[in-house]
Amino acid sequence: MVIQDAKLDILATRRSQYPEGDKQEFLLVGRSNVGKSSFINSTLGRKSLAHTSAIPGKTKTLNFYLVNNKFYLIDAPGYGYASTDKKTQAKFGMMIEEYLEKRTQLKRVFMLIDFRHKPTEDDLLMYNFLKYYNLPVTVVATKADKVTGSKKQKNLKEILDTLDLVVGDDLVVFSSSTKLGVKEVLNKIESLLQEEII
Repeated sequence: MVIQDAKLDILATRRSQYPEGDKQEFLLVGRSNVGKSSFINSTLGRKSLAHTSAIPGKTKTLNFYLVNNKFYLIDAPGYGYASTDKKTQAKFGMMIEEYLEKRTQLKRVFMLIDFRHKPTEDDLLMYNFLKYYNLPVTVVATKADKVTGSKKQKNLKEILDTLDLVVGDDLVVFSSSTKLGVKEVLNKIESLLQEEII
């Protein structure tokens, strides 16, 4: 897939603000500091489409990025950020739940985790939450360029053992710096979009 056009199209906090029509959607979830903005920029081949910040937890809305005028990549507020107060965390949770409940355009969720560390309790909760809604998930292990040598296999095994992925879910090892995994993610999106056409 060649990315010809990508833009931030809609910021939404409730269902009435979601884009109309039947364009397929792909949701990004992950901890506040896992690198979702870098994932968006490197996957879509844009340097600053999504704003990276030194301060985690900046995303407060569902950000709908329209890509090639064909599909949406949606960035959700990060979870697990200690400085976010409980009231705000609950609001973010309700926002995502409202989206997941009835959004038939959603094709797949990309759940980003940090390849350097064992999945956190929040990561496990999020994965189980997505499975509650029977959503297909691709786990994206970010920052892979920071993991060297024998640690790669060890970390990979730890991630797979902790999350215990169900049949049909998969994992992509990813680095926004080296572009490792970018092609794999784009191929996955393209194949899902083609499924819809058939």
